[in-house]
Amino acid sequence: MLAQAFALSAAGRGGEAVALIAELAAQRHPEALFLLGDLHWRGGAVPKDMARGREYFRQASDAGHPVALRAYTNLLGSGVAGPRDWPACIRRLREEARFDTRRAQMLALIDRMDLDAEGDPKAPFAGRKISDSPEVALFPGLFSRAECEFLILVAEPTYLPSLVIAGDGSQQRQQIRTSDGAPMHFLIEDPVIHALNRRLAAVSGTNYDQGEPLLILRYRPGQQYRKHYDALPGATNQRFLTALAYLNTGYGGGETEFTRTGLKVRGKQGDVIVFRNSGAGGRYDPMAEHAGLPVTSGVKYLASRWIRQARHEPEE
Repeated sequence: MLAQAFALSAAGRGGEAVALIAELAAQRHPEALFLLGDLHWRGGAVPKDMARGREYFRQASDAGHPVALRAYTNLLGSGVAGPRDWPACIRRLREEARFDTRRAQMLALIDRMDLDAEGDPKAPFAGRKISDSPEVALFPGLFSRAECEFLILVAEPTYLPSLVIAGDGSQQRQQIRTSDGAPMHFLIEDPVIHALNRRLAAVSGTNYDQGEPLLILRYRPGQQYRKHYDALPGATNQRFLTALAYLNTGYGGGETEFTRTGLKVRGKQGDVIVFRNSGAGGRYDPMAEHAGLPVTSGVKYLASRWIRQARHEPEE
């Protein structure tokens, strides 16, 4: 029946395909439940409904679907599209770690973090202001070496050419930005990435749900991000802060330059900078213009999180 559903979909008969998948899902078929979850999560053949998609992922997980099992654990940890239950997330992760080496690696990293019962950092992290205009704060060693290496590892299979948001709101490939990027979207935002995002929220004085998905960036020799602003023209929920985590060393060039002042930042592994993109009313700060200078040798890895003024509604 699944093969028949795929054939119907390929023939443009999406409604019939969905009906067949739903029939199988009603029989608790794990793959059909997962497919229904994915369809509702992303939208297209059915109306987008992430909460309904999450519920199908839960059912698929209960039916033994391995991808749904991990995805639902991730969503329990983040609280995206439904209730958040960090203790339940960690209990599930401990069970998954018995059979999955990657999940075991995540659990080991989580166990080394000083977290409270809800997954937030217990202790504050020391930082210092390195610029008043634009406002830039540096947090040395905010991420551990093992955490940085983990982010590089999980991003590796998923890199795509980096995009920029054009004037019409569409995302396009442009020569202003030539790096590759791996978005850690909400289905693959595992408990480690989630805890790191909550750490970024803590040092930026914001809530977790104000942040966009973490983006892992890879710059090979010659790649760069020419001068630009992170604030979005006309946005009603502005990207008012940016957090950048430097994930490795051993490359040449690649400094973050604030082009109006000449301030250049070359973070050590695990260092994080947080800078303000906009002022009152969400208007961009001209002094926040910055660039990722060309890498001259080696490969540079960076994690970026754009933080909104208010809760950011997840897109997937």
